Amino acid sequence: MVFDERTLMQKLWNEVAPRAQDETLRGLPPCAFSIDGAKGGLPSPYAVAAFATACVGVATLAASELHAARTLEPPRMVRVNRRHAAVAFRSERYARTLEREVPAVWDPLSGDYPARGGVVVRLHTNYAHHRAAVVRALRVAETREAVRARVLSLEPEDVERMVVAEGGAAAMLRTRDEWRAHPQGLAVSGEPLASVRRADAPPPPMRMASLERPLSGLRVLDLTRVIAGPICTRMLAAHGADVLRIDSPGFDEVPGLLVDATGGKRRASLDLRSREGRARFLSLVADADLFVHGLRSDALHRLELGPEVLASANPALTVVTHDAYGFSGPWHNRRGFDSLVQMSAGIAARGQQALGADMPVPLPAQALDHGTGYLLAAAACRALARRARDGSVTTMRLSLARTAELLVSLGDDGDPYEPDLTAVDATPYLEQVPSALGMVERVRCPGSIEGFETSLRIPPGPLGVDPASFA
Repeated sequence: MVFDERTLMQKLWNEVAPRAQDETLRGLPPCAFSIDGAKGGLPSPYAVAAFATACVGVATLAASELHAARTLEPPRMVRVNRRHAAVAFRSERYARTLEREVPAVWDPLSGDYPARGGVVVRLHTNYAHHRAAVVRALRVAETREAVRARVLSLEPEDVERMVVAEGGAAAMLRTRDEWRAHPQGLAVSGEPLASVRRADAPPPPMRMASLERPLSGLRVLDLTRVIAGPICTRMLAAHGADVLRIDSPGFDEVPGLLVDATGGKRRASLDLRSREGRARFLSLVADADLFVHGLRSDALHRLELGPEVLASANPALTVVTHDAYGFSGPWHNRRGFDSLVQMSAGIAARGQQALGADMPVPLPAQALDHGTGYLLAAAACRALARRARDGSVTTMRLSLARTAELLVSLGDDGDPYEPDLTAVDATPYLEQVPSALGMVERVRCPGSIEGFETSLRIPPGPLGVDPASFA
């Protein structure tokens, strides 16, 4: 497939603007940028490697634009290496502790199960409460064999419905045609890539600090989990933002993701269901520039932390959020993950067809998560740049399902047999750092801005170890 990465970057740049109708924001920033390195490495019928390059490039350009808006300097030169971007789209695969066994990313019950008629249902059980929901819904023992036998006896729609009704996460395999005809597929196809709500507030001072790095002095409140949201806040941290991740007391992130998800961030715990926890959280909101979260649409309302409450605490707060299945349609509050959206949206079915496989074939990376993560970072930087220029306050919303539509729109005539990334390909983009988990290896943040170091200065580690306050 011949693919123009720069054209895609232009498209993404326009779509993550805080006001897409404002023509002054529609062109790429007036700075030079370069794309180099080998193409490919992520075999798929979809243009996954080119998509990775474009998403990383747009996020890095947006960080350069934000620096320029804060300092009134011209935007700095941006560089993106294709191979580095492809490796970064698999960062959780390479992140590991060197002094102990690497925890598995996938729970033993997670995976694909044939249902009645041979249609496959994917169950996502990486979190204990989702695993428990599957066991309750199916009324089986907590073993893969028991789950397999029970799913095989049921209609695929019933498995999906029963697990979701119990608070679990599941998705049956659908083709692209089936998804396009589905009420949720129709709803997502009508949503913009980045939905925007804008309000005006008195132009607040943007913390300038010394601007040692492009985002130095910006305070980011992070309520994200798994991959997409943490990718966003990790990239912001790599360019200098002060990121504070908040988790519920006792929350356990998937152990295999800790190395990849927590670097560059301080990590605190707050019980947002308690009056004291909400009060402390709102004091953080009052001191933050940006709030990034991946909660479902109704979650903040249920915690008495809806948009009006946040705006009252900080009228200048920029909010960037994402979910799995979009913000309209019957599934707008449904739990979901990258692998489930691939099943729902016809991506895994297309992979199966392209390879003539017996089971669904997912993308060669969690590309919906990673792509959404970098687009969230781009949207955040573009919104903050607009705030720096004229005081506009913006809420921007993205979803994995809408990112899936973007990826599919690039075409599905790629080569699923092209050479995959090798360990030798990945090695130049890895680094080893000491941490509370021991010495760890991880992928360096992709994309660079001329004159600045891109690095995660806080090592990864356990959750809830820091005070609930900005430095």
